[in-house]
Amino acid sequence: MTVRFLARSLRLAVVLAAIAAVAPAIAQNPVQDGPKGPPVKQKKLPEAPAKLPKVDRSKNLDFLFGALKAAPDDASAKHVEARIWAIWLQTPSDTAALLMTRAKAAVDAQKIDIAIKLLDSVIKLRPDYIEAWNRRATLYYMQNDYGRSLADIQQVLIREPRHFGALAGLGMIMQELGNDKRALDAYRKALAINPHLDKIPDQVKSLTEKVEGRDI
Repeated sequence: MTVRFLARSLRLAVVLAAIAAVAPAIAQNPVQDGPKGPPVKQKKLPEAPAKLPKVDRSKNLDFLFGALKAAPDDASAKHVEARIWAIWLQTPSDTAALLMTRAKAAVDAQKIDIAIKLLDSVIKLRPDYIEAWNRRATLYYMQNDYGRSLADIQQVLIREPRHFGALAGLGMIMQELGNDKRALDAYRKALAINPHLDKIPDQVKSLTEKVEGRDI
């Protein structure tokens, strides 16, 4: 029995265990079939655009972040931003890809608890995969569980301090919690990395006046 075979068997066991853990809930509330439950409050942290380009392996993140900061206009910035997200969203294994697909299907069916359990399995399997932490942070935020959402955002930023989506999300949560100073700091850090973030400049302007006062 080869090492490769054992590794594949282990990954398969993880997937089966994750699916088995949520199978009873899926059986009672099918992810793709049947009527949907009551709508979840529509709130989410910044996330990747719906359509992403193919990963350009000739461009690394350092190059792309430099291009993002130097982008002359919003259109150019969005193009570079999408390429960064494409790299972040690359799944590190077929196992992680399967679990992420199941989690997305659960979210689409508004089965948030099931999606969180699946993401738990991805993180346990591949704690280096930033997007699993980021997605779970969004789901906790949707449930108004700010403590767990902030903990996951911290894990994202430990692994990628330039994650402008996580920084903007941190600002949103701090603002909702009434900590305008920390919200302003997070928004400013996000804009320093990506000056073309939607709506964040307006938030910075408003919070600057609120926290630091108007210029005389």
